[in-house]
Amino acid sequence: ADSCRLMLKNINNNFHLKIADVGISPTRWQASTFPKDFQNKITVIHDGINTKLLKPNPSIDIVLDSGLKLTKQNEVVTFINRNLEPYRGYHIFMRSLPHLLKKRPNALILIIGGDKSGYGKNPPDGKTWKQIFASEINSQLNQNDIKRIKFLGNLPYEKYVAILQLSRVHV
Repeated sequence: ADSCRLMLKNINNNFHLKIADVGISPTRWQASTFPKDFQNKITVIHDGINTKLLKPNPSIDIVLDSGLKLTKQNEVVTFINRNLEPYRGYHIFMRSLPHLLKKRPNALILIIGGDKSGYGKNPPDGKTWKQIFASEINSQLNQNDIKRIKFLGNLPYEKYVAILQLSRVHV
């Protein structure tokens, strides 16, 4: 069923690629994921970022909704996706946390993302992927470790940028 579903998802792309004169991709890697027959039609044009806004900020500090104040002195690891789901690697990141939290006893994990499904299938039994993979690792964590994992949901852009500036490691 999955291979059939993927084939159906690609019908629209395959149809339009055949009639397209040109395509645009932001990276060479993304362009390389298209079928070889179409790669010669694709031009790589990076869409860029605002480097005046999106840059390191050594004096950044943030107060989370919980009241916790964080600065660059904190050991912050971030994982950010539009939605927390397997297609975006959320499950792999969550499964790495027991090891990471053991190796880094001062690390605080900030996870940004929504509970909806985006590209993949919906989670079973009315649960969210966030719940499923968080509960999968809970038995491997102590209460202190669990408290160091903060789910922040979706955030306004300014807060999102500030958290990236605060992060020591972004996964």
